Amino acid sequence: MALSVRSWVANEGGKHLVLVLWLGANTLLFMRTFLLYYCGQQYHYLHQMLGLGLCISRASASVLNLNCSLVLLPMCRSLLTYLRGTHTVRSRKARRLLDKSKTFHMACGVAICVFSVVHVSAHLVNMVNFSVRYSEEFPSLNVARYRGEVRFPGITGILLVLILFLMFTASSYCIRVSNYEIFWYTHNLFIVFYIILIVHVVGGALKYQTNFEAHPPGCLRANQTNPDKTEEESGQAEGDGRSCREEARFQPNSPETWLWVSGPLCLYCAERLYRYIRSNSPVTIVAVVRHPCDVIELRMLKKDFKAHPGQYIVLNCPSVSSFENHPFTLTAVSWFKRFTELLLPDPGAESEILPMVQQRRYPKLYVDGPFGSSSQEVFNYEVSLCVAGGIGVTPFACVLHALLDGWRHFRLRRLYFVWVCRELQSFYWFAELLCALHHKLWKENRPDYLNLQLFVSQTDGLQNISEERYRPLSSRLMIGRPRWKLLFEEIGRTNKHKRVGVFCCGPKGISRTLHRLCNSDRYSGTTFEFNKESFS
Repeated sequence: MALSVRSWVANEGGKHLVLVLWLGANTLLFMRTFLLYYCGQQYHYLHQMLGLGLCISRASASVLNLNCSLVLLPMCRSLLTYLRGTHTVRSRKARRLLDKSKTFHMACGVAICVFSVVHVSAHLVNMVNFSVRYSEEFPSLNVARYRGEVRFPGITGILLVLILFLMFTASSYCIRVSNYEIFWYTHNLFIVFYIILIVHVVGGALKYQTNFEAHPPGCLRANQTNPDKTEEESGQAEGDGRSCREEARFQPNSPETWLWVSGPLCLYCAERLYRYIRSNSPVTIVAVVRHPCDVIELRMLKKDFKAHPGQYIVLNCPSVSSFENHPFTLTAVSWFKRFTELLLPDPGAESEILPMVQQRRYPKLYVDGPFGSSSQEVFNYEVSLCVAGGIGVTPFACVLHALLDGWRHFRLRRLYFVWVCRELQSFYWFAELLCALHHKLWKENRPDYLNLQLFVSQTDGLQNISEERYRPLSSRLMIGRPRWKLLFEEIGRTNKHKRVGVFCCGPKGISRTLHRLCNSDRYSGTTFEFNKESFS
């Protein structure tokens, strides 16, 4: 059982620690602001008028300020890539937390939506209280012009709610898959959202007292008597300094939102400007290859482009869509189909590799990146398990290429590589690469360095890999699906008391299974650390 806790800490501890810290910061900020408005003397008269609606609206506003500042940071891809590639983040656990940036972004987004509902609801109650509890004694506190008038929130609040509703609904999985452009356009409304957010509190509907020392809450003004108090108590109040020396003065709260969001917003804008300048020049396409199962390989050249194994790029083709940006590994979506038609107009063409002097007019392509991903950590373990489902093999292809160039200078000493595909033809995508690495390791007397397992799940009309040059793959081809528990037990017995990095890029079902097995406690003292590939 102790090992189960250890495995859970290794895989979930850092993520849950960040989540606890984030929830704690939100809770503490909410309670601090709530108590400030509930107990603060400067808000005594406003609290008498509005009640708990004042405290809840201001406390939720402070939480919104925090999350509106944090939600931008996980989307600074270049900054995260820099942190991952430098000694700034030395711990492997800390680097693995960077892979959860998208999850943290979504958590902040959900928090913004939830507390926006709380904030709006509290302000609706405040508007009613401003009408019902109209103050004749302190007219400057009122928002309503007379008792019984209900004034609705300002236009900025309505616009913010509308924009947030569009961004939240368009972020749902079904919309992102069926029509990515809707998600992209609505998410770019964040620029308008932040501009309106900064000016949202300029109106100053809520006011605080500025002279509560000269005018203590509940004090008696000159020529005023309290019918509930005797003359002796009134005289004692004057002696205690609770008599009014001047009229109460009020002024609106000064805007604070810009203090919260200006730093992250400027950082994000600077990062986007840097990425725009970096990706402004189009790349040169030197080859287009059509692989089996509707997979396209592009070979491109770009000046001053440097990447490391495990990183990915983002591709933009204005001829298809000026605003869509996709990770370089694509699947059969509508964007990909239109993109393929531009590259290979002839459906029967298998490939097109032309000399530089004969290059035909390809569509312009812009590449942004490279960006860091979890696959970079494959080399930082002594033992790694890479699991790919179908086209999910592409993040690991560069890992195999790096090992083919030379494996001795890496920390990695054993690689388990499992590739699951529906169709046999899919294995031809990287068949030559796998065979070349296999032959290299045999020649260098390290056949145990790479443990290769190929699984084909669709058995209709199945034939073996017949070509002689791919014979090493034929002996490692199995029908059906992997028996994950047996695989983990075998790796655990072979690598006792070691940390094994588990990397997955594939269907959610495989990912969930591997994640669950990494947290179990049956593997002879071996700890499995789960890493999920995610293109943020």
